[in-house]
Amino acid sequence: MIARDNWGWRARLGMFIVGNEAIPEAEWWAMAPPDVSVHAARVTARAPWLRWRDDRSGVEPEDDIVRGCRQFAAMELSAVTIGHSSSSLVGGKGWDEASIAAMTPLLRAGVVVTTNGLDTVAALKASNIRRPFLVLPPWFDDRTVAAGLAYYADHGVAPFAHHRYDPGRGWRDLAPGELVGQGAGYAQQVEALFQQVRTHCPVGADGVLIAGTGFRCVGILEALEQDLQRPVVSANQASLWHCLRLSGVHVPIDGYGSLLQV
Repeated sequence: MIARDNWGWRARLGMFIVGNEAIPEAEWWAMAPPDVSVHAARVTARAPWLRWRDDRSGVEPEDDIVRGCRQFAAMELSAVTIGHSSSSLVGGKGWDEASIAAMTPLLRAGVVVTTNGLDTVAALKASNIRRPFLVLPPWFDDRTVAAGLAYYADHGVAPFAHHRYDPGRGWRDLAPGELVGQGAGYAQQVEALFQQVRTHCPVGADGVLIAGTGFRCVGILEALEQDLQRPVVSANQASLWHCLRLSGVHVPIDGYGSLLQV
């Protein structure tokens, strides 16, 4: 008898993630269905990971993006996503499409390229969410929060309200830009996040979007949906779902929110 070895004969999915984060891979592997494998390329660069040219005629990829594309090109992947919410949000309107155009020639023919911004927009629309309650990680500064609100409004899903997660005593006195460097990414507690989303989610929001691929949360998506009686989408859940669908994989996945049943 052959034991399960996670060989991706059904689909192999590539994700570009922040170089010092562990959350995206952990969450994708938790949710991924059998016979689908997940492969990460790490990026150390400021958002957005592909820089707009001065005349905004297109974007130029950072070196880590080029390197990752060249490595992925040999791996017979089905789909690749830029798993970085901040790049889509700060890049703004048109950035996703420009980045896909720049990356596609660097990959094997037939590989579908997407971004976390497009993944979350597709997930919101598939979940019939039009006015989400947007929940943001504590390391998003005011500029990134404002960019996020504008990004989703530009894509037809204007947030009803938003909330930047309070990381609690010992963390809240640090500036957003200092949190990750001080270890906040590895000190996340999903129970506290559950309580804040439950407390702050307004009646008028028709669903929840938890942005940020480094924001640990997929373990509470199902519980939040049951408690709020509304669909809940997260960044990593949306990217996995979108990459699966773009790869032609339509396997329902239990335990991680209604989106993965769509």
